[in-house]
Amino acid sequence: MARALLLSWSSGKDSAWALHVLRQQRDVEIVGLLTTFNEVADRVAMHAVRRSLVEAQAAAARLPLWRIALPFPCSNADYESRMGAVIDRARQEGVTHIAFGDLFLQDVREYRVRMLCGTGVEPVFPLWCSPAQTPALARTMLGNGMRAVLTCVDPRQLQETFVGRAFDAALLADLPDGVDPCGERGEFHTFCFAGPMFDREIGVQVGETVSRDGFCFTDLVPVA
Repeated sequence: MARALLLSWSSGKDSAWALHVLRQQRDVEIVGLLTTFNEVADRVAMHAVRRSLVEAQAAAARLPLWRIALPFPCSNADYESRMGAVIDRARQEGVTHIAFGDLFLQDVREYRVRMLCGTGVEPVFPLWCSPAQTPALARTMLGNGMRAVLTCVDPRQLQETFVGRAFDAALLADLPDGVDPCGERGEFHTFCFAGPMFDREIGVQVGETVSRDGFCFTDLVPVA
């Protein structure tokens, strides 16, 4: 029997690639994309992507979008309360698993496991690998036609000039030593606008770049 699965969806390349990987598994039925939004800005937390663009991704992936509105600022208690309500709803609707696009951060994985412990819904980590494997993973994504753009950079780890750039081979070649090519340590975040997980390309253009809360963000503007 197929596992009914929700996919935690950040709008970035890793969650998009996780969708592609999961669709190759015959025992998985993906029932929706689960995204948290800053309810004040109406954007994805950290990625700062507009809700309309995430809705366009869900449409291109042919999946319903499960939205979780988070207050800003958001305490860990607020986050866990609102996430818990959605997990309870998911279980009642027959969801058996939630998948996450995490790559190798053990503390993050352990937090996900604790969050779901006892809920009747189990975590899945379809991309889990070692830090040594992420260069090959990044190349595999690009080699299969995935296209993304950097929407957020942590200037403490990566120069702010990288924000707004395409996630491509040139960017990988330019990354300084010590920066994970998938940005797994929070060096950067992305928006995926094309790839084998979508039935169409999502039109975007790079807009204004701002510095806020210690990070550099580039706004992506939808285009027809």
